[in-house]
Amino acid sequence: MMKSHYATLETCQEAAGLVIVIDVIRAFTNAAYAFAGGAEKIYPVGMIEEALQLKRENPGMLACGEVGGIPPEGFDFGNSPTQVLQLDLKGCTLVQRTGAGTQGIVRSLKAETMVAASFVVADATVKYVQSLAPDEVTFVVTGQYDETSGDEDQACAEYLELLLRGESPNPAPFLQRVMSSRDAKLFENPARPEFPFSDLTYCTDLDRFHFAMPVIKENGRFVMRAISPET
Repeated sequence: MMKSHYATLETCQEAAGLVIVIDVIRAFTNAAYAFAGGAEKIYPVGMIEEALQLKRENPGMLACGEVGGIPPEGFDFGNSPTQVLQLDLKGCTLVQRTGAGTQGIVRSLKAETMVAASFVVADATVKYVQSLAPDEVTFVVTGQYDETSGDEDQACAEYLELLLRGESPNPAPFLQRVMSSRDAKLFENPARPEFPFSDLTYCTDLDRFHFAMPVIKENGRFVMRAISPET
């Protein structure tokens, strides 16, 4: 039986084998919407300046992401699926920097195989992982900084783990944990338009997309693409 391990941003440096990096609110939900909108690939990075440098070196590349939920100066757009749905990203290459999700990728240096995940690509992620038949999987719960944070990512990890074990869990309680999480409260204030409540709806749209988001290294950089688990 496949063994499962859990890690956070503080411990994912030791995660080996197959690593599933999870960020539900909102990095890897937003990445999925970007791919669905036509983006060809995404370079996840850890630093703002790294994102801006890549953009300068590659005309046409777009920078997206956030610091404290808000896009830094020089970024083309933020971390909101609501916003991304309004964009034409066909054929675009993106560089993404966020405070949790992309940090999990760049810190998981011992991973042999890596995939970014959220609820909107849950089933496809499971099928992709199952096609690799790993003996062990580590879930990186990127939003977990203390006992009060990151339950949306923990819920996604637990849901994926059950699916990988061949179970058929009721998704409703797991999705409700997203809506009840600490970070979700940011989206309940209409005075904060950078946190639209509609984002929570998009983050909990289970299996909206039928692709996984594996991350590989090319020319020394991490790059994420949308891959059908059948291919």
